[in-house]
Amino acid sequence: MSQERVELTLTVNGERHDVRVEPRKTLADTLREDCGLTGTHLGCEHGVCGACTVLVDDEPVRSCLMFAVQCGSQAIRTVEGLADGDRLHPIQQAFWEHHGLQCGFCTPGFLMLATSVLESRPDIGDEELREVLASNLCRCTGYQNIITSVHAARDQMRS
Repeated sequence: MSQERVELTLTVNGERHDVRVEPRKTLADTLREDCGLTGTHLGCEHGVCGACTVLVDDEPVRSCLMFAVQCGSQAIRTVEGLADGDRLHPIQQAFWEHHGLQCGFCTPGFLMLATSVLESRPDIGDEELREVLASNLCRCTGYQNIITSVHAARDQMRS
């Protein structure tokens, strides 16, 4: 039995998206299917892997665990909103320069998680930063280049 759809206006990366969704539709599915923003990846769909991490009011959330209807009055940022035109965000530039990705599947989640922590806590120490990043999973890189990339972005964003 299908649920009645709800009309909703989402603000994603500063742009308005008018959507009609079932109340049980996740934010991840809504971003991908209704807003056309496929940079948010779905991995485990249980909130474990972090591939679907986006920022809601500048806080990292697992968008596979949040309903779209919970976000009507909040600002959502996805990986598509990081770059400024052709100019990459420092975290994107660092991942590129320091080889912080291989297959790229987990990368959007890491980029958004790192962006949140570096913007809110630019003086975060190495050990605490590793602890934050440990909440997301990667099966290709062995994590060292991800950590190196985030350290480089942190150092650039401080200056």
